[in-house]
This record gives sequence, C-alpha cells and structure tokens, in this order.
Amino acid sequence: MAEDQNNKENTTTSDTNNTSEYEDVCYICRRPESVAGKMIHIQNDICICQDCMQKTFDTMNNGTFNMGDFMNMNMGKMPNISMINLADLQNAVPNKQKLKKKKPKDEQPKPELDIHSIPAPHKIKARLDEYVVGQEHAKKVMSVAVYNHYKRVMEDTNDGVEIEKSNMLMIGPTGSGKTYLVKTLARLLDVPLAITDATSLTEAGYIGDDIESVVSKLLAAADNDVERAEHGIIFIDEIDKIAKKRNANQRDVSGESVQQGMLKLLEGAEIEVPVGASSKNAMVPMTTVDTKNILFICGGAFPELEEVIKERLNKEASIGFKADLKDKYDKEENLLCKVTVEDVRKFGMIPEFLGRLPILFSLEALTEDMLVRILTEPKNAIVRQYKKLLAMDEVDLEFTEDALHAIAKQAKEKKVGARALRAIIEEFMLDIMYEIPKDDNIGKVTITEDYVEKKGGPLIEMRGVAALPEQEVNA
Repeated sequence: MAEDQNNKENTTTSDTNNTSEYEDVCYICRRPESVAGKMIHIQNDICICQDCMQKTFDTMNNGTFNMGDFMNMNMGKMPNISMINLADLQNAVPNKQKLKKKKPKDEQPKPELDIHSIPAPHKIKARLDEYVVGQEHAKKVMSVAVYNHYKRVMEDTNDGVEIEKSNMLMIGPTGSGKTYLVKTLARLLDVPLAITDATSLTEAGYIGDDIESVVSKLLAAADNDVERAEHGIIFIDEIDKIAKKRNANQRDVSGESVQQGMLKLLEGAEIEVPVGASSKNAMVPMTTVDTKNILFICGGAFPELEEVIKERLNKEASIGFKADLKDKYDKEENLLCKVTVEDVRKFGMIPEFLGRLPILFSLEALTEDMLVRILTEPKNAIVRQYKKLLAMDEVDLEFTEDALHAIAKQAKEKKVGARALRAIIEEFMLDIMYEIPKDDNIGKVTITEDYVEKKGGPLIEMRGVAALPEQEVNA
C-alpha cells in the first residue's frame, strides 16, 4: 500500500512539473498567460482570460441577463450562444501548441544605469572595430553620441541645464554597413533594439504600420519591460523613402505626413502601445511608454542625394577664371561625405524632422581592399563562417590571397556593397559543399583565383597523401 501511494505521489508530481513547464493559453483569444494575465480555469482544463470572460458575460447580459437563467440553461435569453458539450473540448490545447514559460529572471534587481557601467567612447569604438571594418569616422561619431545619450539619461540634477537627445541620421551607400553597425552597437551595450523599415509606415496605418508601431516593437524586444524599453534604441531604416516628392503639386500623404507624425516620437512623448501585439484592438491590454530617453537612429542610402551635392559644389566653384570643370565630382565615390543639412533638406526631408536629428554623418563607399578585409578580419567574417561549416565535416578550407581579391573585385562590380560577397561565395561553394559529404577521404580544399573566375577548379588534398613538392608541381 505504501509503495502504491508513493507511486501515485510521484506520478502526480511529474504531471504537475510537466504542466508547469507551459503557460496557460486562452481558449478564445489564444493569448498566453504572460500577455493576457491570470486565467480562469473551467471544466476539462480549459482556460479563459479575464478579458474574454468579461466580454462573454457582456454579450450574454445585453442588459437583461439573470444568473438564474444561466443556471437553468435558458438559452433563449443568451444571444450568440449555442449549446456545447464541454467533453468535446477536452485536451483542446495540446502541449505542442502551448507556450513554454520563460525562464524566471534573476530575482536580484539589475544595477541602475550609471556612468561607470557605460563604456567610454574609445572602448565602444574598440569593440566595434572587432566586428566592423573601416568606417572610422562613423564609428567615432556613434560612440560619442551613444555615450552622451546615456549620460543624459541618468542625469538627474536640477540646475536648469537640460541636455538634448543625441538622435542620429546616418547616410551611406547600400551595403556599407548601416544596419550592421546599429545591431553591433545594441549587442555591445546590452540594450533592447527595434529595427523597422520606414517604407511600411503610414500616417495613420491605413495600409501597413502606423508610426507608433515602432515603439511596440521595442517593447516586445524588451520582453514587455517598459522601464528597459525606455532606455533602448530604435533604428528606422530606409528613411529616405519618406522624403517629400519633388515636383509634386498635390499633398504627399506617404512622405511629409509621416515625417510630421514622427516628430513627437523623436523629441519625446508618452505613447500608448499594445502589449504583446502589433496593432491596437479591444482585446489587447495597453501600456504607456515614454520616448524621451529612447535613442533614435535613422539611416538611408539617399540614392539621388549625390546629384544635390554635385549641384551645390559646382555652383560654389563655377565662377571666375579658375572655375572647376562640371564633371569634376562625377567619379568621386565618397561624395556623400560632403553632405550638409541643407542638402538633405533639398532632398525632401522637412526642417522640423532634421532639427530632431542633430547628428548627421555618412559612411564611406567600400573599396576593393576594404571588401577583402571584410571577408577575413571581423570575428564573424564570411570566410570564417565557411571554414567552420567545412570543419564540421573535418575538412580544412583555405582561400588564396588572389582568390580573395577576385571575390572583392566581382563584388565591387555589382555595386551593392558587402551584400554581394555572400552571394558570390555561395555560388562557387555550392558544388564543394555538395560533393564533400560524399567522400570521407577529402582532407583539405583550397579556393584559387582561377576557380573564382571559372577558369579552373579548386585544389583538393586527400587524407594521408602528402602534398606534391613545389618543384614537381612546376615541372
């Protein structure tokens, strides 16, 4: 008898542990307990959140509902309700559809943000150097701006001096590393990051997202912790796509109005956002997020901005006997480095918007040498990724110096920056990664310039076979 009782207790304990691994999910709205709040449990392990239960009662009541009718199951006075058999709903939410509970965070309170916990600008830049090649000026500007921003966040003296936000506007050609810089920065600082695309934003969210949805993405990235979200970073990419359309007589709903709507976000305002959802509706609880201490970084390629800069530079140097030729700047790759606020305003960004992005800087176009360094130097360089992939099959992968330059040259011709590198390598690595698992005798593969340029094949060394001496190879 004692053994049977122990077995029953063990079974009950294991069942409880299995159940406690999962969050309860509302049977009606499908929201988990972490989002919807405490659940109401009814027969056959069915859970209903308080919001859905209240709405159900409101629908049934309709002003005339009597609890006695409910007990007598008088369905004539219950609109929109039909008879159901609760037995049919047994195990309606199987374990595989339930959400596992998040691991509890450490109960110790996190240390408050102070000047000693924020790395100095030179340390931020040194960490960025490990992941991002080149762009020295951009990394220095971002390091100082971030350091000043978080000093502003923790500043609590009332001496009448209020430090303004260090929001940034980043301009650079496609593939130069704008998004990668911001991602790396957020990871180094251990702050929540939300990345959104300005092309999907509309003034009131008729088609796409409304402007305030960027804050709800940041709240989700912070695990719905409002205080942590208020110290996060929001990166709005493709910001040039909401510029005012030039030579347009009618009102531009998609461009200027979105810029106007973003003014309050950039400067700082209390925004009401849904918790655990991307859009507002009656079923989703709301919370308030203050954007006063959120750092906004806007980035874009501004493809036609170079023409605006050329026009300004040609006007400045086209008068007198020593006037420059009009085509002087046509072949200059880093023309965006000469950008001014006036140039961006002429491009189509309104002055009020630019006034809330006081730090303006640009990224350099990638040269062939920079592309070679991008292939090999960063901690997660593309070449290192492929070496790791083949190392899992116990095969060494090597690239000759000429092969790296050939890859960089092809990428430069495509004019899409570092994004082209992965596509080029993937193309000629396809056959190698397909054939290697077939033959366990392959020990080393060397990628040569001829193979990259499709003039020959890679050098393959078999296991246990010594490489031929150089003299014999030349002979």
